Amino acid sequence: MNTRIGDLLVRAKLIDSDQLQKAVEEQRRTGGLLGSNIVTLGYLSEDALLDFISHQYGAPRLDISNINVEDDLIKLIPEDVARKYQLLPLERSGATLKVVMVDPANIFAIDDIKFLTGYNVETAVASEADIREAIEKAYEAEDMAFDEVFDGFDDHDMEVVHDEEEVDMMDLKKAIEDAPVVRLVNFILTDAIKKGVSDIHIEPYERVFRIRFRIDGVLQEVMRPPLKLKNAIVSRVKILSSLDIAERRLPQDGRIKLKLGKNKEMDYRVSVLPTLFGEKVVLRLLDKSNLQLDMTKLGFDKGPLRHFQEAIHKPWGIVLVTGPTGSGKTTTLYSALSELNKTSENISTAEDPVEFNLMGINQVQMHEDIGLNFAAALRSFLRQDPDIVMVGEIRDYETAEISIKAALTGHLVLSTLHTNDAPSTVNRLLNMGIEPFLVASSCNLILAQRLARKVCTECREPVEVSEQTLTNLGISKSEAANMTCYKGLGCKICNETGYKGRIALYEVMPFTEGIRDLVLNGASTSEIKAQAIKDGMSTLRVSGVQKVADGVTTVEEILRVTMSD
Repeated sequence: MNTRIGDLLVRAKLIDSDQLQKAVEEQRRTGGLLGSNIVTLGYLSEDALLDFISHQYGAPRLDISNINVEDDLIKLIPEDVARKYQLLPLERSGATLKVVMVDPANIFAIDDIKFLTGYNVETAVASEADIREAIEKAYEAEDMAFDEVFDGFDDHDMEVVHDEEEVDMMDLKKAIEDAPVVRLVNFILTDAIKKGVSDIHIEPYERVFRIRFRIDGVLQEVMRPPLKLKNAIVSRVKILSSLDIAERRLPQDGRIKLKLGKNKEMDYRVSVLPTLFGEKVVLRLLDKSNLQLDMTKLGFDKGPLRHFQEAIHKPWGIVLVTGPTGSGKTTTLYSALSELNKTSENISTAEDPVEFNLMGINQVQMHEDIGLNFAAALRSFLRQDPDIVMVGEIRDYETAEISIKAALTGHLVLSTLHTNDAPSTVNRLLNMGIEPFLVASSCNLILAQRLARKVCTECREPVEVSEQTLTNLGISKSEAANMTCYKGLGCKICNETGYKGRIALYEVMPFTEGIRDLVLNGASTSEIKAQAIKDGMSTLRVSGVQKVADGVTTVEEILRVTMSD
């Protein structure tokens, strides 16, 4: 989307010139379309942008989330052209081809399509995310076969390799550069992006070498390469992430940056761990283009969202987000920071690691080996005239103490803790050694969250669930009788799992006067929970049940990710 759309938005008073300048700077830094950067920075909602573009260029706005494009239309436009211009052919009528695109003002794209197809082009507009997903679906070719990667590779002499044996570095280096190994590693990295994977696990065992992808929070085995290649594959990943291939006894951490096309980059956070039968590698994929910074789209219900927004807009105090690793805490905090990110606010974050770069926020990477930990960073922040501070995680008494003191001296502090639910977070802080009166006076709100898989909309159908199962979830008999539950049958879109994407479940506990009194009096977790529910808190289980009632997820998912109340 060119700068012209930015000028038009300023003229229409939908954004101001300062915001346009910042969006242009962000576009230069991260790539992507100008409109996408305006939305990412929170200056304009995606709906408002699409409505404006549609009206400005006379291109109707379409919902293409469930569209199926005919094969003969797909063949008209090559995949690389569709991805380059972010467009998709929809229908053909006489000498006219209707195309849906992100930027209907891109005359170069329209001219190219005219030249390629020989048709006149009629444009419609849709969101960038919807078009990207539709392109993936429309051009989805058969995945490269595992046999194709290893075409001509002789594996008849497979042998068990033990970790104690010496590895000849010259032989290993030759193996690393071997074509099948290079092709396989490249295939794994790119296939993971295509399938929306969050983590890649490369795992050696005594007689098996396997690779698993974590898709929508659940690990799935995708291939078993020959065991004799384990050292070469692991070393290839280590070379890509600038790690020491000769060091096989100590854990190592690194990073891979993969450039995809002109403006898209994918980061992989790499962790190597020596195990009994070789080195296990886990790669976490960090895709900024998929970072959801709009709170209304994270899964909040209206009431909890209102409480959370009130808490983060208070001038001081601490807001805690809790949950296990991979429960979406970082996304929730980044969405809060995105909403708070204004030129009038000085925001600093201490993170380990910094997963995504956010324009206008001072982000600091922790380095424990040189003494730069959360506590040290937080002390430095307080000498930097901060308004808002984010601490990646409160792990110890020192970090907790400084965070709470900062919250009590006119700063808003956002942080995370590893606890099972919101009420138990209070006792976790007390067990760290924080005085009850400090917890009661500093906390604005505690939020617990989990991620549940969404049922695939392509193959979803109603399913019978026993009344007993529904009542066990805490649903009344009258509600159970009227509830329609869904389950995915499994299709190509969801890799036959019945699930596609994830939604967050939230348990939001504002610190009411009742809860503050209980904390001061040393109440138990169950007493705090009972008071929070009395004050209107919906537990994780209740939040999950609501998502089942809305047809977003399944009963099995809620039983998997939440505990009974």
